[in-house]
Amino acid sequence: MGTDLDNIFDSIIKNSIFKKKEVLQTSHNPENIPHREKQIKQIASILAPVLRGERTSNLFLYGKTGTGKTLSIKYVKDELLKRVSKDADFSLKIEYLNCKLKKVSDTEYRILAELIKKLGGSVPDTGLPTQAVYSKFIDLIDNEKQLIVLILDEIDQTMKKISSDFLYNLTRLNSELSKTQICVVGISNNLTFLDELDPRVRSSLSEEELVFPPYNALQLQDILKKRSKDAFKEGVLEEGVLSKCAAFAAREHGDARRALDLLRVAGELAERDNSNKILVKHIDTANNKIEKDKILDVISSEPKQFQFVLASIIQLSEERAKGIRGTQRSLGKDGKEDPIFTGDVYNLYQDICTKNKIDILTQRRVSDIIQEFDMLGIINVRVISKGRGGRMREIKLAITKEIAEKSKEIIKDSIDYW
Repeated sequence: MGTDLDNIFDSIIKNSIFKKKEVLQTSHNPENIPHREKQIKQIASILAPVLRGERTSNLFLYGKTGTGKTLSIKYVKDELLKRVSKDADFSLKIEYLNCKLKKVSDTEYRILAELIKKLGGSVPDTGLPTQAVYSKFIDLIDNEKQLIVLILDEIDQTMKKISSDFLYNLTRLNSELSKTQICVVGISNNLTFLDELDPRVRSSLSEEELVFPPYNALQLQDILKKRSKDAFKEGVLEEGVLSKCAAFAAREHGDARRALDLLRVAGELAERDNSNKILVKHIDTANNKIEKDKILDVISSEPKQFQFVLASIIQLSEERAKGIRGTQRSLGKDGKEDPIFTGDVYNLYQDICTKNKIDILTQRRVSDIIQEFDMLGIINVRVISKGRGGRMREIKLAITKEIAEKSKEIIKDSIDYW
């Protein structure tokens, strides 16, 4: 066994096709951001008055995952901090916070605690009333003349898990501050995020909006070409690899992050095959692997209510296949399993919530969650007409049996059911 492992380790060390793998990582911030020059200029124009110490309108950036929103705002952030005058009679602070991170996304308290930490203060992880944390935040930032720009990435995740009150409270803080002013830059993958907010919250924002369009296949190929020069040794890419990567990602709403992940994972798979080249077949294998990992990552990061709805769908799918819960294995001549409808899911979801002593969401909210699962490719939803009975949504699990079992293992940590 020792010799076998030595051979594996020696092969990786000697035959690495990577030159600088981190260039393909999500955390990498390139010096140049191709095909986003227009958006970067627009962000800079909106935020430029902060260099004079003036509070700008709140800014919201929209676009699907991997369309360059975060890269662009971070680029402008760095350039603003370089340009602020040392002789200015105010301080400029620009803080970035990813609201999707588990340690900050669950409660208003945790988000405030993380912001306080970033600004040099501290509060206990739990134990104080939320209003006391707000007071601590105000005391911390209002002790000198300064302008604070808060960049809140994945802000829609925060609103989904807590409420829009947090955003309202944050924007209203300026009326309580005497020396400091705050402006917010929100980043969201949900193009209708603001439309779904309480009108009272929306009116308090005084926002500007900027939409990032998806990259097309040619733009993605250009991005991959530039990154691959730094990431790989010369001559390791088989012809057609970059175009296939770009095609896969363009199909996934122009997601540059997906394209870069595909290329990196394909490189890792090529190394495991002891291949000195990344072949087109490695892209196909990488795509299948990423699909599986993405679904499991989503399931593990979602709040309990989402997991409970998915648990209901998985359970019903398994029962339909076995003919349990008063159903038949098949229907008529087609041999198909009994369909699952939204009402079936909601009934079982209520049972699970009751058993776990968790508040039950409304049927409309559960329907929204089901729609999100459909968008993620975890289920397929088909609207069927029942004549005078109206329309119903038929649900079918779209993940493999292997992924369903792994999903159950993840959900078991949060649920008393299986």
